[in-house]
Amino acid sequence: MQATRLTLMCHARTVAQKLARFPTDEPLEMDWQSAKDSLRDRFKSAPRLFSAPERRARQTAALFGSEVEIIEALRDCDFGRWNGVRIGDLQKTEAETLQAWLDDPHSAPHGGESVVQLGERVAAWLTTLEATPGHIVAITHPYIIRAALALVLQSPASNLIDVEPLSAIELRFNGRWRLRLSGTDLEDFRQ
Repeated sequence: MQATRLTLMCHARTVAQKLARFPTDEPLEMDWQSAKDSLRDRFKSAPRLFSAPERRARQTAALFGSEVEIIEALRDCDFGRWNGVRIGDLQKTEAETLQAWLDDPHSAPHGGESVVQLGERVAAWLTTLEATPGHIVAITHPYIIRAALALVLQSPASNLIDVEPLSAIELRFNGRWRLRLSGTDLEDFRQ
């Protein structure tokens, strides 16, 4: 049986990330239209390409190809009334509420989705992929990638993981999900 190979990739940088704001449905900071398909050959064979529904994820997916399947389970965490708010502003106006949210994965003081609810959504989606052999590239958001890593590593410490724009991790399923870290050929260092 062929394994499921899942590459989770964070969308490219947005202005909201640059300004340390909770996201909205903002576009990419870069001119993605002139870069369309520029990363199509990044993978040896053409993978299935999935994207979260938000504009920033769809625009990033367009860098890898035009045949993209939108997956609702990959949508970003719902931050409720905090959407678009600067984290620094929350630290001034709602410091205790923000800290409670960071400390308690069951809380959702913003009126949106808790970290636990997000993890349950990601876990359900990963389960649907277990019988899907082949390579899938999924363009999504930092919170989704953190949730997937926390599930695979069986660790609640997902808030200790920084996910940079266009960073990627690879998970494999062959009876159980495993994190796969890619190596570099020593020849690459000699050039």
